[in-house]
Amino acid sequence: MFPLPDGATDTHVHVFDPLRFPFAADAAYVPAPAEVGTVEDLAAVLDCAGIRRVVLVNPTSGYGIDNRCMLAALQTLGARARGIARVPLDIDDAALDALARQNVVGVRVDFIGAGSAALADARLPRLLARLADRGLVCVMQGERAQWLDIAPIVAGTPVRVVVDHCGRPDVSAGVGSPAFAALLRLAETGRVAVKLSGPMRFSLRPPPFEDTDPFYAAVVRTFGPDALMWGSDWPFLRSDRRFDYGPSLAHLARVVPDAAARDRILSATPARWFGFLL
Repeated sequence: MFPLPDGATDTHVHVFDPLRFPFAADAAYVPAPAEVGTVEDLAAVLDCAGIRRVVLVNPTSGYGIDNRCMLAALQTLGARARGIARVPLDIDDAALDALARQNVVGVRVDFIGAGSAALADARLPRLLARLADRGLVCVMQGERAQWLDIAPIVAGTPVRVVVDHCGRPDVSAGVGSPAFAALLRLAETGRVAVKLSGPMRFSLRPPPFEDTDPFYAAVVRTFGPDALMWGSDWPFLRSDRRFDYGPSLAHLARVVPDAAARDRILSATPARWFGFLL
């Protein structure tokens, strides 16, 4: 394993604690027992790996827009953690401000889970504007051709956007596909960052997911270390094989071999985007 910088940050994890916080009755996917990871489990993993800081993303699976488990975990983890909430598109200002007071630094919009209907929803641009007014980020999960529709929305709003899992491009369409090109052009806004995470979410091959390397290379080259961050995607939901934390870091080392750039991606960039003290 390569040496980690001070303030190394995992920007994409989920917490599940069904004994304290039962899963939503209408959850589209309920994590299996082996996929559950409590805040205590997470803290142990981070400490063993030498990761100082973490960003908790409220998951679509299990909890949906119920943020209680994540908020309790933020309270337990204290200053080392920040949160990304899932909310209704028409959340009121008081509820949004209440989340911000609890170390929530942004909201996730999952276009994969919500489908294309969310792209045409008139409430979406209003939410994005309200996030921008508060200095909150919008974390977006989209995939494949969805970026043809997502990119104009991002370009037309002042909110800072963080893209999950390299945008989950269509590997079979190649790096030159119109959808992936639309994602890359968002670098020109200066308001978009990309997570170097989740190769298993779009690879067509088994580990080490080498068919995704050209896409990560294009993102690294286009966005640069000041608009890139790393996330493990712990505890690796909906996986067809076993995953571990160490190989997730090893993947970062492979796609970003330059140590100085990797240090910025792991520490300085997430500190700036998510409000950690340097």
